[in-house]
Amino acid sequence: MPQTSVTIENVSKFFDQTQALANVSLKIEAGEVFFLLGPSGCGKSTLLRIIAGLLPPTSGRILFGDRDVTGEGTEKRNAVMVFQSYALWPHMTVEENIRFGLEVRKESKADQAAQVSEALRLVRMEAYARRKPNELSGGQQQRVALARALVVRPDCLLLDEPLSNLDAQLRLEMRTEIRRICRASGLTAIYVTHDQKEALSIADRMAVLNGGKVEQVGRPQDLYRQPDNAFVANFMGETNFMEATFLGAAEMPPMPNAPEEVRFCGLDTPIGRLISAMAPAGLREGQKVRLSIRPEAILVGVVGESDVPNSFNVVVHDTLYLGEVAQHQVTATKNGVATTLKAFELNPRILARDDAKQEAQIFIHPKDIVVLTS
Repeated sequence: MPQTSVTIENVSKFFDQTQALANVSLKIEAGEVFFLLGPSGCGKSTLLRIIAGLLPPTSGRILFGDRDVTGEGTEKRNAVMVFQSYALWPHMTVEENIRFGLEVRKESKADQAAQVSEALRLVRMEAYARRKPNELSGGQQQRVALARALVVRPDCLLLDEPLSNLDAQLRLEMRTEIRRICRASGLTAIYVTHDQKEALSIADRMAVLNGGKVEQVGRPQDLYRQPDNAFVANFMGETNFMEATFLGAAEMPPMPNAPEEVRFCGLDTPIGRLISAMAPAGLREGQKVRLSIRPEAILVGVVGESDVPNSFNVVVHDTLYLGEVAQHQVTATKNGVATTLKAFELNPRILARDDAKQEAQIFIHPKDIVVLTS
């Protein structure tokens, strides 16, 4: 299938007096699986429909490769959208549903047969070709919807929350399948979701939108581990926010897995002095900042003698045991003031309930303390 890059240049969209998109610019590379992620009402579905040609932008333009398609209709863009509702024809078989687009395009019978067969193979639905949609599970219907989109060999595949109607287990299975199918087909895919786990597990890159604006663009691991601001940090998953004061450069004693050639900085926080390797450039000594620390970055262990920086004695005062992981609520006290943090413990050994508090020690690696200025 063809590979086409998609460029979004300064796109804005108004609905009467309401602005849905504000000067959005993005470049999706050819063959990339790119996610538009954000809360309800952030403008991601509006942007997808503008890319598809279902909505005109108020200003800005859309390019497929070097071709300006802003004024072209959906059929001329060769972009195919897969919606939340699979929109399969109930009176047609799986094979007939997939063939429909080829018939509209007046492909030869031989080409239709070959392309339908290849699409069925790609989504692993060969054995269900003669069944009707009502004889299929939700996940199987989703595969048919994907096959119907892929069979016409689009320049760009657009997916609008395609897994939202599936139960939790099917969503997990289809994440892997959608990534495999996109990889195998080699086409450019733009995928809208509000589900962070979905985006993290499938995307090559993603853009987080908020209020019609792009907050950050990058690889899933970069947005999760190195968010640009508090909104992205909070939206991408659970985190502990903590106010702090920037103390300037700091020395870090040798330790296992310490970041190399990194400028460490000191931070005065409600739980004590922390050292971070994740501070942006240009901070001034005494500047107020906010820290983002993921719960899984807080390592919980038994109390022991330790002079390692970023280690603190805490009290585990509540635990939610989930088998492979425990979610702890821990409290660190400084000058009589307690600060509560959420910490995850893999393969948990320390357990506590409200009526059985337990002392423990936490350690936070400098590379896991993200310093934010907004």
